[in-house]
Amino acid sequence: MDRKIKVLIVDDEILARELIKNYLSGVPGIELAGECENGFDALKAVQDIKPDLVFLDIQMPKVDGFELLEVLDHKPEIIFTTAYDQYAIKAFEHNAVDYLLKPFSKARLEQALDKARKRIAHKPASPATAIGQLQQHLDEADKIIDRVVTRMGSKIIIIPVGTIHYIEAQDDYVMVYSDAGRHLKEKTMKYFERHLPSNFIRIHRSYIVNVDQIASIELYEKDTHLVSLKDGAKLRTSQEGYKKLRDLL
Repeated sequence: MDRKIKVLIVDDEILARELIKNYLSGVPGIELAGECENGFDALKAVQDIKPDLVFLDIQMPKVDGFELLEVLDHKPEIIFTTAYDQYAIKAFEHNAVDYLLKPFSKARLEQALDKARKRIAHKPASPATAIGQLQQHLDEADKIIDRVVTRMGSKIIIIPVGTIHYIEAQDDYVMVYSDAGRHLKEKTMKYFERHLPSNFIRIHRSYIVNVDQIASIELYEKDTHLVSLKDGAKLRTSQEGYKKLRDLL
């Protein structure tokens, strides 16, 4: 391809970033567009720079590499760089360009770059991008989450699960209501049913509630109950949702 590939490096370790920069120096067709030491800075950098390719560490403080992928609008190709292979390999198998297991050689990095060049050159216009497919795989994995990562503009918001009051369906999104206010998240209700701890119950097709936040439950009309939360919110239950609550409580 004629134009240079814009590359962003995201890693909390300065030596790791310096190594990648050193390996990339002198490689034709590459433009090093920036580097970041954390996911907060990386979100803004991706929005501003719109890189073609990101070298992305997985294990970073505050926001890890997978959580960063959740909040990106611009979808670059991803080469994971990590010292841990327990899930990086699985991620690679589900459409990341490649993974580089630290420490890696320049020859190994160049091999990954060759894969990235081919994918970028033939990148389809379809929204079913590699990141989308990778994220779908992660969503389907059996993992209980302890926080939800969302964003406001270029700012990342971390919401501990214990502070969530309830979640409301919003078409292809959900609205997360927590101690920090309300935040829109591009996930499905099915995702949260699968990944939230057992004290979260889907009481209605539109609501998942944290039972620790329930103040009272009262009959609303025939076959329908009203759940009042400690924050003052009032949520209707379905018959099935009420049965789940009754069985749990």
